Amino acid sequence: MEERRSFTAEELALAKSVDLTAVAASLGYTVKKIGRYHTLKEMDSIRIYNRTNWFRWSREHERGNNGGSQIDFLRVFAGMEVKDAVFWLLDFSGYQRSGDWEKKNISVYVEKKEPEKKKFVLPAPARNNDCLYSYLTGDRALDRHTVDYFVSCGLIYEERSHHNIVFKGNDVQGRTRFASMRGVFDREGKAFKCDVAGNDKNYGFNIWYGQSDEVMVFEAAIDLMSYVEIRGDYVTNKLALGMLSDAPLATFLEEHPKVRKISFCLDNDEPGRKAAEALMEKYYGLDYEVEDCPPPKPFKDYNQWLQTAKRCISDPVPPKAAVR
Repeated sequence: MEERRSFTAEELALAKSVDLTAVAASLGYTVKKIGRYHTLKEMDSIRIYNRTNWFRWSREHERGNNGGSQIDFLRVFAGMEVKDAVFWLLDFSGYQRSGDWEKKNISVYVEKKEPEKKKFVLPAPARNNDCLYSYLTGDRALDRHTVDYFVSCGLIYEERSHHNIVFKGNDVQGRTRFASMRGVFDREGKAFKCDVAGNDKNYGFNIWYGQSDEVMVFEAAIDLMSYVEIRGDYVTNKLALGMLSDAPLATFLEEHPKVRKISFCLDNDEPGRKAAEALMEKYYGLDYEVEDCPPPKPFKDYNQWLQTAKRCISDPVPPKAAVR
């Protein structure tokens, strides 16, 4: 019997209505719910939204393999052709086909790699924060009182081995769940940056004030600190993603349901602008009030704005030469 080569609009709609979390589970993946989305234990960069669409927050994969519908999920993770994926989804939904459509037996093998879980241990602190203060007040132009504030909140410190700055990400109970490090001795313009092994990337560097119903979202912790100094804002919740993934934001909103407004203070470069547009659309669709708050042009980020402003104050414009 000849296999039917096309699908009706009804059949395609049915295929795209199948619960994607159930599809992933049936393929052998372990589905976990985090806030308003689901992820996979075997691939924590995967985000499943509304149980029907997925996205992979990773730059390692080619375009076309980073998200889409249930059909795309089967194409990418089960190696199916589009036609076979639709057949599989209709079978999975229990769809009753007309007599001229042979049932396709599709075997799927998914290799599951159990991630090696490393214990999360914060680096030992140095005897003092001298290198931290030297870098943040010198290279990054932050005032000492701004740095004092974040040190006193227990959110940053200098680690002992290499004198890197440790930026801590705490949960709503104040437990540190995430930490990243930033070197203070840049060589040839190259900065040392890394996350502490074993941390939970669903958290980010944040400061929570309790009474505020707004969160300001940044890419980097130093931009967050720069914003605090520029605006003198010590009342609004703030979060640094440490990337362009919204996993830390989803967790923050889950832990702080009072927050109803999100101001995105992402960079002025192309990736930052694209991410801001996508995230504003997403969270507006989730009934949050959203606002785009990048630094003014031509500054790339809030710290560049702060550094430029400090230079203008310390280096006034020289008087114009007299015209002869």
